[in-house]
Amino acid sequence: MSDDTTITVFDAVRALAFIGDLSMGQPTDHSLRTAWLAQQIAERAGCGAPQVEVVRHVAPLRWSGCTANAQAFSDFLEDDVQGRRLLLASRAPRMRQPNPHAPLPDAVLAMARIHCEIAGDLAQTLGLGADTEAALRAVFEAYDGNGVPGVLQGGQVPLATCIVALASDLEIFGRLYGVEEAPCAAAWTSALDAPVAPWMQATDQPASMSRPIGLELVGDVIDLKLAWMTGYSRRVARLARDSAVHLGLDAAACRRTYRAGLIHGIGRASVPNTVWNTPEPLPAASLERVRLVPYWTSRAAGQIDGLAAEAEIASFAFERRDGSGHFRGRSGAAMPLEGQVVAAAEQWVSLSTRRPWRAGLGEAQALERMKADADAGRFDPEVVAALCASILHGTPSKAAAPPQAEPALSPRELEVLRCIGRGDNTKEVARALGISPSTVRTHVERLFQKLECTTRAAATLKAVTRGWI
Repeated sequence: MSDDTTITVFDAVRALAFIGDLSMGQPTDHSLRTAWLAQQIAERAGCGAPQVEVVRHVAPLRWSGCTANAQAFSDFLEDDVQGRRLLLASRAPRMRQPNPHAPLPDAVLAMARIHCEIAGDLAQTLGLGADTEAALRAVFEAYDGNGVPGVLQGGQVPLATCIVALASDLEIFGRLYGVEEAPCAAAWTSALDAPVAPWMQATDQPASMSRPIGLELVGDVIDLKLAWMTGYSRRVARLARDSAVHLGLDAAACRRTYRAGLIHGIGRASVPNTVWNTPEPLPAASLERVRLVPYWTSRAAGQIDGLAAEAEIASFAFERRDGSGHFRGRSGAAMPLEGQVVAAAEQWVSLSTRRPWRAGLGEAQALERMKADADAGRFDPEVVAALCASILHGTPSKAAAPPQAEPALSPRELEVLRCIGRGDNTKEVARALGISPSTVRTHVERLFQKLECTTRAAATLKAVTRGWI
């Protein structure tokens, strides 16, 4: 079976833009519309081709750090999705210092630092160049020096940062309030609403967008939204692929189930962390938002050409054969087999994963629950049998690649890294490892130095992509 699970950088960027838009409570074409507007502004301003290319890179990735700071935003505003939507819709300046002479709240600085570090790291991983990376690391800075964190001003702020911020405001305000007083802007926003959308076509992309990149990166960014979901999408993907192998599906189908498992959680970005961290059963309003998660995943299938088949399969991750699932309520043969495999794998990983309000089930308990669901008609018995065989006996598929070489991390540092990767705070890490909080802080500082990062979210992302978590 081929292990090629790569997509183009262009499709990865579009997937990350889709996730970012959901996280910000925006229409799922906001970032792509912003990218087109940013290109128009850059060209009208006389920017050369290299700078226009940077602008086109920065715009769709502007919100790519949103999943990483979702919990911090939730702690600050309770509803991280709705709070961001209202922030962007406000006519008042956003992510700016309300009083240049007063220090910014630590929470605001922390959220900006997490967001910008993740966005910059993603640009680096995607190979989009130093200028794109620099602009994303300064994405909340402002020309007048009153941005966040407010350490840059004037010409120190990357030009792409300023252009994309203007384009984003123009897209939002034009959509919400209209821009008739600015003829040029009005013509642009009118063009955006044409029957054939003018933005970001695959045939109109620079060479930097055609390189291959592992789809795992998209799954890892999805999982950053909730610390207890670190590595979740990879686990679903591996189990779905291995179950497909035990079912005897061909290589192409096995590969599709793996890729679908990686992106099955795209729609989670649309639901605030307060809902995900609330013990079940959920109130009706929250449950309705959760039921729309696979709907948004299916919408991604229509917007990201290179992931269309996989996103459609992934949108069945929460359906059940007895019709009790969501969002379609499909039953029986109306569910594609590959979708049923992903759904069973997702349920197993869900049962086995620790939540803030409960421990994960052990293997025996999870197997019992899966068999009970099969007996009740919620899953195909053959699919569950294949899944159980994968759990108990491994898989005949090719073994996964070994983790990347570690940058001289000590065993204790790896333990600390895995603890912070699952969301443990300093005291929880100390308690789990039997060491003092000050020792934990020392290990974290050393981890940051070795991994060349400054936030736990960035350390977690690097650990997952290297196979350490």
